[in-house]
Amino acid sequence: MIEAVRHAWNLPDLRKKILITVLILAIYRLAAHVPVPGVDREALGLLLTGQTAASGLIGILNMLSGGAVANFSILAMGVYPYITAQIIIQLLTPIIPKLTELNKEGEAGRNKLNMYTYYLTIPMSALQAIGQIRLFSAGALTGGYPIVPNFGFSGAYLLPSLTTIITMTAGTMFAIWLGELITEQGIGNGLSIIIFGGIASQMPSNVASLLADESNRWLYITLFVALTAVTVFFIVVVQEGTRRIPVQYGKRVRGRRQYAGGSTHLPMKVNTAGMIPLIFAQSILTFPAVVAQFFVGVETQWVANLATSVSDLFGQATGWVYWVTYFLFVLGFTYFYTDVMVQQQNLPDMLQRQGGYVPGIRPGKPTEEYLNAVVRRITLAGALFLGIVAVLPGVIQLFGVKASVLVISSAGLLIVVGVVIDTMRQLEAQLLMRHYEGFIKR
Repeated sequence: MIEAVRHAWNLPDLRKKILITVLILAIYRLAAHVPVPGVDREALGLLLTGQTAASGLIGILNMLSGGAVANFSILAMGVYPYITAQIIIQLLTPIIPKLTELNKEGEAGRNKLNMYTYYLTIPMSALQAIGQIRLFSAGALTGGYPIVPNFGFSGAYLLPSLTTIITMTAGTMFAIWLGELITEQGIGNGLSIIIFGGIASQMPSNVASLLADESNRWLYITLFVALTAVTVFFIVVVQEGTRRIPVQYGKRVRGRRQYAGGSTHLPMKVNTAGMIPLIFAQSILTFPAVVAQFFVGVETQWVANLATSVSDLFGQATGWVYWVTYFLFVLGFTYFYTDVMVQQQNLPDMLQRQGGYVPGIRPGKPTEEYLNAVVRRITLAGALFLGIVAVLPGVIQLFGVKASVLVISSAGLLIVVGVVIDTMRQLEAQLLMRHYEGFIKR
């Protein structure tokens, strides 16, 4: 691998791509420290300590924004609105006939869908900025201490509030643009690289915090190394795991040429959904705690007590009830999202158009039922894996060890490993084109 890195750096075009990626990441990290005007730093610090409702969701948003939420900067939403827009377009594609047709038109159709995603990102960014600031300003998440106290759409607050919303929306589009630049002129998937850079930037401070505990320093270091190594191993195994379904092609005649049949396979990934189910489950579990905060101080005693219980249960991310519920939600969303993704690919129709078939399975409906059965069976392993990754901090807490021993959250580690593998593959492809040995041994 060291030799491959040396070859990559010695090649002028690859060196240029690497330097462009590093430069864009540096620009993003600098912009992530430009704060939104009017933010109450004391209330923001209270929110980030994890002592308020929805601290789990804030952690996810902070991770996806590359740590920008910690500063409530102009990039506080990161690329999350774009991810949300992508998910919405993916869910609507099999429902809306026009989008279904575009999805079948190849690259031109996909470019059109990408354009719709960008258009949808703008209102999603504005809505998320309003919702995020409204909740923070109302004190629903900060125990009565609003992060942006002077926010509203009446009187003297109107112009500053509109400026804040437009600034945060522009920050999101700027982050997306930087990600696209990395994809086009750098190495790896740009949006993933930006998220990866944000997670990696938080590692030094987390390690320093871990080492600050002198009484259990070596115990925590040992646990950190062991847990990280085991988690990375299983992430790589599951992320790279596929079920190969054999496919046979008959002889085809196109124009005056006849193509002989052949055999190949369909690689069905064990974890098709990535980390999207973790985000879905975390968002849904946070919602009751956010709503309950508005009823904590009501005069009706039983309502106030119920709201306090719900807030403590789902807002603090502690207790076996929370973690079991989180695990079940991750399982459900994994199956749901995987089913949506597989349905969009329309593999049986694609095979039939290309003259391919699964040996022993009739084309058409039987092939669709067979593929769906295989996907749902292997998705069980992927769903269990994501569920275990999600509740790993809770399992550690049950043994009396603080969750910060992970340094990077299990969900963040999932992103980091996935981005590293994808970037290594792209570098490997570039090197193999020039007859150098790549990173990944086969």
